[in-house]
Amino acid sequence: MKIYTKDSLISELKKIAELGWIDNGRYGNHGGIGNTLEDLLGIEENNLPIPNAAEWELKTQRLNTSSLTTLFHIEPSPRAVKFVPQILLPKYGWTHQEAGKKYPENERSFRQTIHGLSPSDRRFQVVIDRKNSKVLISFDSSKVAEKHSEWLKQVKDRVGLGQLDPQPYWGFDDLSNKAGTKLLNCFYVQAEVKKVDGRELYKYSKIMMLQKFNFRGFLDQIEKGNILIDFDARTGHNHGTKFRMRQNCLPELYEKATVIV
Repeated sequence: MKIYTKDSLISELKKIAELGWIDNGRYGNHGGIGNTLEDLLGIEENNLPIPNAAEWELKTQRLNTSSLTTLFHIEPSPRAVKFVPQILLPKYGWTHQEAGKKYPENERSFRQTIHGLSPSDRRFQVVIDRKNSKVLISFDSSKVAEKHSEWLKQVKDRVGLGQLDPQPYWGFDDLSNKAGTKLLNCFYVQAEVKKVDGRELYKYSKIMMLQKFNFRGFLDQIEKGNILIDFDARTGHNHGTKFRMRQNCLPELYEKATVIV
């Protein structure tokens, strides 16, 4: 395990960028960009061996992609209710596409990736309640897309068509603590990707140092639709609730952004 100072890590990242195209060290691994960079740095799974390492994260992303970057996992409150598996899934879920095939006949799904700019076609949306310091999940049954009409009938029979009650939420304090801990400062590394003879190669061509996480900016990006909340649950397993971000928006969460490459 190599030991870095912040300056020596910056120097090493510049050297990696100068290498040009690099073969994926863990071919077939979906997280290949981050894993390959960790291998090149000689570090383990985002464990940055620098002073105050707990205050730094290493975030990687493909350039020119629509894929989202996962910021962190956190389940909504009230947590004692286990809201996603106990309420959203059984009351608002729908038949899983693999029900009766890969999964049992009664397998249900609740997969929604939603934000604050506009509601999903099932009319779930993220709402910022600054007065009560909460990030809420809202449901409006009045404008559900026609293709989901059968699902809406089932929701009406199960629980009615009113607002979620109680509404799942994240308190500002909990969310700020979680986000601030995971994102206080970070090195944001983006890579170009190409395939040669069936193998994937990376070129680490954009590197930024982002400092001083700003929670107000975090809330703003939810409202602008750049931070999304991703529910991914089925009857047999809750894959966890994630806060995820669109490409190139991460610098908007920080007070200071320094271009390294």
